[in-house]
Amino acid sequence: MTTTDHNGSPLDIEIGALQGGPANLPQFSGKAVLIVNVASKCGLTPQYSGLEKLQERYAEQGFTVLGVPCNQFLGQEPGSAEEIAEFCSATYGVSFPLTEKVEVNGEGRHPLYERLVGFADAEGHTGDIRWNFEKFLIGRDGRVAARFSPQTEPESAEVVAAIEGQLG
Repeated sequence: MTTTDHNGSPLDIEIGALQGGPANLPQFSGKAVLIVNVASKCGLTPQYSGLEKLQERYAEQGFTVLGVPCNQFLGQEPGSAEEIAEFCSATYGVSFPLTEKVEVNGEGRHPLYERLVGFADAEGHTGDIRWNFEKFLIGRDGRVAARFSPQTEPESAEVVAAIEGQLG
């Protein structure tokens, strides 16, 4: 079993982009990044709309959303890379970057999530990702600044305050 490395930035991890090639996370160094495991067929999928609004509102201030498709929760992200990209673009006008589809829990957990899951949310939850749309805010310093439950809306007061705290 691997241990969670709190010393390195999640942005140092290599992960592929949704439509091939590297996602190049180091390009986001010095920015605030909201990493979200996403799915196209979930009851929480409408959160894509709020995530895109955050992207539009804060991108010019050094912020980005990073969507990480995952099919581990009741198979709610079954599509190919092309299908996911088309759904996100056509349905929600998503302009933020998306990574390759990965596992966020279990033996096949992607190293990006190995680096994230040791951090607690406001209720003290650490460990496994509970559902689609769990959110991690990475600060400009490259460290995890906040974790939010899947049910926390992207445009909620606590998420907005955390983002603005990293941008201010």
